Amino acid sequence: MTNEVDIAVAAWHEDGRWTLAELPSAHDLAHIIDSLKSQQTNGGAIALLAIDEEFFMLVRVLGSHIRMFLSDVTCAFDYEVAAEFIELADLPFPDEDDEPMPTGSLDILADLGMNHMEISALCDDAELFPDEQLDAIATRLGFGEEFRKLLDL
Repeated sequence: MTNEVDIAVAAWHEDGRWTLAELPSAHDLAHIIDSLKSQQTNGGAIALLAIDEEFFMLVRVLGSHIRMFLSDVTCAFDYEVAAEFIELADLPFPDEDDEPMPTGSLDILADLGMNHMEISALCDDAELFPDEQLDAIATRLGFGEEFRKLLDL
C-alpha cells in the first residue's frame, strides 16, 4: 500500500539546469531504475525517494552504472521496498540487533558537490523527516526550489 507521504522524484541535469519529474511510485524500484535509464544525460539521473515518514533512498543511474543509498538499513525489517533495495544493491541484510544507519553508496552525490559526511549528517539528524532530508539534498544540489514546487512543500 502506498502512503500519501511517500515521495518519488527523478532529477536530471541537462543543458546547465536541473529538470524534475514525479515518479509514479516510490515502491517500484525496477520501474524507477528503468525511468532513470531513459534520462541519459552527462550527469546521469537521480531518484529521490521517501517512504512514510521513516526513511529515504537515493538511486542514481549514470551510463551503465547504478548506485544506491538507503538512509536506514534497519528499515528492511519493516518495509519490503527497503529489503528489495538491499537485495538490488547487493548489500548484506541487517541483523536484528543492528543499529539504524545508512548503507549503500554514501558518496553517491560526491561528484555533484555533496560528500558522504554531509549525507551521513542528514541521516543522523533525528529532528528531520525524510521529506526534509530530501529537501536539504535537493537544495544542496541546486534544485531545492523546483523540488518544493513540484511537491507543494
